[in-house]
Amino acid sequence: MLQTIGGTALGDFRDRVRRPVYAVTLLAAVVLGYLAVPDAQARFVILNIGGYRGVYDSAYVGTATALAAALWLTLGGFYVVRGAIEHDERTGVGRLVAATPLRTPAYLAAKFLSNVMVLGSMVGVLAATAAVMQFTRAEDRAIDPIALLTPFVVIALPMVAATAAAALLFETLPLLRGGIGNVGWFFVWLTVAVGGLSARAPVDVLGAQHVIRAFRATMTEQGIWKRHSSFSLGLTQEPEPLKSFPWGGLPLTAEFLGGRALLVVAALLVALLPALWFTRFDPARGGFRLTPRQTPATEPELPPAPAYRGLPATPPAYGNTFGRLLAGELTIIVREATAWWWLGAAILAAVGLAVPSGSVAPVALPLAWVWPVLLWSKLGTRHQSDGMESLIGAYPAPHRRLLAEWTAGLAVTALLGLTPLVRMAASGDTPGMTAWLGGALLIPSLALAAGTLTRTPRLFQALYPALWYCAFNGLAPLDFMGAVRDGDTPAGPHPLAVTALAGSLLALTLLTASARGSALLTRHA
Repeated sequence: MLQTIGGTALGDFRDRVRRPVYAVTLLAAVVLGYLAVPDAQARFVILNIGGYRGVYDSAYVGTATALAAALWLTLGGFYVVRGAIEHDERTGVGRLVAATPLRTPAYLAAKFLSNVMVLGSMVGVLAATAAVMQFTRAEDRAIDPIALLTPFVVIALPMVAATAAAALLFETLPLLRGGIGNVGWFFVWLTVAVGGLSARAPVDVLGAQHVIRAFRATMTEQGIWKRHSSFSLGLTQEPEPLKSFPWGGLPLTAEFLGGRALLVVAALLVALLPALWFTRFDPARGGFRLTPRQTPATEPELPPAPAYRGLPATPPAYGNTFGRLLAGELTIIVREATAWWWLGAAILAAVGLAVPSGSVAPVALPLAWVWPVLLWSKLGTRHQSDGMESLIGAYPAPHRRLLAEWTAGLAVTALLGLTPLVRMAASGDTPGMTAWLGGALLIPSLALAAGTLTRTPRLFQALYPALWYCAFNGLAPLDFMGAVRDGDTPAGPHPLAVTALAGSLLALTLLTASARGSALLTRHA
């Protein structure tokens, strides 16, 4: 059984590492490792201990990088490994699995192990990057492999296992296997990972509280810990470079190691839990959904179609092609939005009318512009998910179709943000209205670009909630909608810069569509 699970997991892992997204993922891990150990005079940091950092030796570099990995891989790694079961179902592998004697717990265990291997390889790249960064920063070039790698084993890998299990669990729950699960994971991550940094957190899931206590003990001995000292984990910008202090390394207590081992065991149980309801693609148990390319064996054969003899000679029809395309795109969006969705939109409009004028930009507008995230995320992906890529690729004016799709997304954005815009106009908030326009142009441009480039809504569903959360919580450099104010003026990027970014993303989308259309015509020529 163990050999079967290992072989299945290894085969799945090999299939994933051949995909281009895996190379991009490893590159992102290298960038994260670089950011975790910034230059001594840098003002951007990931780990800040009351205005201090440890000397760049193996113990500190390994711990800082492992903490960054535990924090960010739980977010981005979820979207990297999510989709393993969906891939088997879409490609027809699920039917082969259903016909084999491989039992459901073994199949889930293999997928869980494959997820861990994919994310674990990222942890390995981060560990190698940490060693390179320690040598490059040159504060202590004596690399201690045990001190460097231990934090990755006890901090990062248990979080990787928890993320791998959560991705598998979400895929087997009908409500969470789609866009709701992708967006919902961001808020789960905020609660568990980011919320776990607080001293009031009931469970130290991330392991950060143990590290904080170790830092605090050393700094207290050296007389540099103060009562108002704070701990932050995440990319921040400081007014001055951090001071350094020698740190003895991470203490491995029995309580800490037991908690990390318990987290791994809990992750394994969560990964196997879907065996209670997951049908392993067995059509007899209703566990196999037909895709457009699959036909049930009981379906009667259709008579052969008559030979194609060409279209009848008719005069060409002229008219407002763009208008018809736009009307079609809007019709699709309206049909996808349920009655509950429209009720939520109406409630948000009422909120926009009820809040004080000073809360329109920082509260009402962000709430309105997070509600349609699932509708936006489908821009640029519908033809792929519906199996219409080849047919639409032969459309003679792809730019016109994409512009119609973008305009439909812009209409949704403007509709949800209409109430805040009216309130801004009534109060004479011209800077806010200008920022509103830039955000309204950027959102559909980002959604269409993400969907067109990746052919899946997953990237936008992962990226936009994080971007929205930063703007909603006052991070001015990422405020694309004018929610953060410096007096009466938006403190974020200039609306012209936001508009330019929107135009660049739209241009990139059009170029990508043209290149793919040319490749499709060449392939079928």
